Amino acid sequence: MMTFLRGRLSRFAGLPLLPLLLAACASTGGLSPATTPAPTAAVAPAASTPAAAASEATAASAPAADEVATAPVPVDPLRPEVRLDLDDRAAQTDLWARVRRGFAMPDLDSDLVRDRERWYASRPDYVQRMTERGGRYLFHIVEELERRNMPTELALLPFIESAFNPQAMSSAKASGMWQFIPSTGKDFSLKQNVFRDDRRDVLASTRAALDYLQKLYAMFDDWHLALAAYNWGEGNVQRAVARNLRLGLPTDYASLKMPNETAYYVPKLQAVKNIIARPADFGLTLPELRNHPYFLSVPIERDMDVAVAARLANLPLAEFQTLNPQMNKPVILAAGTAQILLPYDNANQFVRQLPLHRGPLASWTAWTAPKTVHPAEAARQVGMDEAQLREVNRIPAHMLVKAGSTLLVPRGEHRQTDVSIEVADNATMALAPDGPSLRKMSLKAGRKESVASVARRYRVNAAQLAQWNGVARTASFQPGQTIVVYVVAKAVRGKAAHAVAHKGSSGKKTTRTAAAPRKNSGKHAAAVTPGRAHSAGS
Repeated sequence: MMTFLRGRLSRFAGLPLLPLLLAACASTGGLSPATTPAPTAAVAPAASTPAAAASEATAASAPAADEVATAPVPVDPLRPEVRLDLDDRAAQTDLWARVRRGFAMPDLDSDLVRDRERWYASRPDYVQRMTERGGRYLFHIVEELERRNMPTELALLPFIESAFNPQAMSSAKASGMWQFIPSTGKDFSLKQNVFRDDRRDVLASTRAALDYLQKLYAMFDDWHLALAAYNWGEGNVQRAVARNLRLGLPTDYASLKMPNETAYYVPKLQAVKNIIARPADFGLTLPELRNHPYFLSVPIERDMDVAVAARLANLPLAEFQTLNPQMNKPVILAAGTAQILLPYDNANQFVRQLPLHRGPLASWTAWTAPKTVHPAEAARQVGMDEAQLREVNRIPAHMLVKAGSTLLVPRGEHRQTDVSIEVADNATMALAPDGPSLRKMSLKAGRKESVASVARRYRVNAAQLAQWNGVARTASFQPGQTIVVYVVAKAVRGKAAHAVAHKGSSGKKTTRTAAAPRKNSGKHAAAVTPGRAHSAGS
């Protein structure tokens, strides 16, 4: 092992890179076959100075390969809690077994659990996709749970929330594999702005979800009730418990009066737990997961196009985005993004190719509108085609860009400096109707209402309606959800009777992309209604 490690590290000896060791993991990560060799250490990148500019002094100051190889335990400098002894046989054991050993919640045994077990068992392809996706993130979540002394059943919760799809977005604007709506995300320090949405960030959203679950457990001293509150909201669970106390009834999870969605929530988790514990009993096979990290944290010190980062890492763009789904724009702002996540071999590739890169790392930057302007005027000022400006910034027709809004624009000759931390952390986009003839309407969605049905009714473009409401063009609205529509003023009077949107015209049952509103004082987002698959994660 040590000879192999020295051989790998010697290739980095002459590169102008900081001699920091990152936590190790195999290139195929959690899905690696039994023959995958033990992982080796990688080196973290420094600034993006071309290799030709590196001084002899820098190379001479690099530690000798023998010194690096005998370092005690590799550590990811951005995640120091992740430590891995490369000679420890535990690193090659089954991660599923580690998950099972940490099960600590009391089991729930009910007809609802049996119902969910049958549902999953009848969909082996869905379970296979879901567990394979989860293999990218499971090691990190289990590490965090063990560090906090929390039950490892909670590592399975994203199966219920999003089918482990970190890019999942619900019609209620719940986002990420832990499904936070905007307000709850802000409560737990998840930044959401023009350039990034930390609700989708793998590390940040996991931290926030576990913080929230710990808070709920401290409140209820019962994991089943804490999970009910994560789904339904702590206020609703507290009132349900108080109601049962007044009536002299038990206050355990199964005894509370809850919405159907929440009544199925813990049974769904229990069903997944049972499948992970005994997959053969359900005729299912789990993908092999090794007990080591799938990804490394690689520091980012300069603004960089997403496509450039993926190319330097020799990683398909889609795979790069599964590990770094928080990016809202095609550029990574170093001031707001401390690191990117990459599989081990791709992190090595990125570290070696970055100093050799020629040309700009970023072709995009930020521009803040000094006053309210028409998109055509903004495009003229930044030297950009209006159609392209509208497209990359999602500006609908008949809308103005309000003063203080931040737009994504080409870097250009006069905009070469990296974006400041103030803009990277606080960039916003605000639009205003263009002209007095356009009026904003706020509607309440009825049953089976969708973007398409509302767009047809008000004779507006479906893509624009989706942009106005921050949802996908194919999204459905939840009953009672507020819908924003901009219509020509004369049409407002004709639509006055439709202040509450009517039932969708198709009559078909609509499957949501991820989750419905969770009633955490109106703050959190819930799992899919029982019996529906997470189409965003299928």
